[in-house]
Order: sequence, then C-alpha cells, then structure tokens
Amino acid sequence: MNNTDVVWFKSSYSGGSGDDCIEVAMAPATVRVRDSKVDQGPQLALSPASWASFVSYAAQA
Repeated sequence: MNNTDVVWFKSSYSGGSGDDCIEVAMAPATVRVRDSKVDQGPQLALSPASWASFVSYAAQA
C-alpha cells in the first residue's frame, strides 16, 4: 500500500513538539502504524481486532 493511499494522524496524546510520535492510518481491513519521523520507513499493519486489543492494553498502563 502506498503512503498516499491513506490519511495518517497523530495521537491526541502526542506532546506539543510532536517529536516522538507514532502515526496511525485506517485502511481497508487494517490499521497501519508508523514512526512520524520516518514517513517512508517501515509500517505495521494490524487487524482492527489486534489494534483494539493493543489500545485497550495501553490504556491500562
């Protein structure tokens, strides 16, 4: 999938400088995650169920 095919957004919990963030994009059947500083770098592609499990787990930390 090309990076221009999806709309990336940063978490509302990202710091004001935005230096150390991940970005997330919703794509058909996947949730994509990347480092905001390396937009052409590697990406994770997770199922929506896996992403929901991760977010639930992270919210408890």
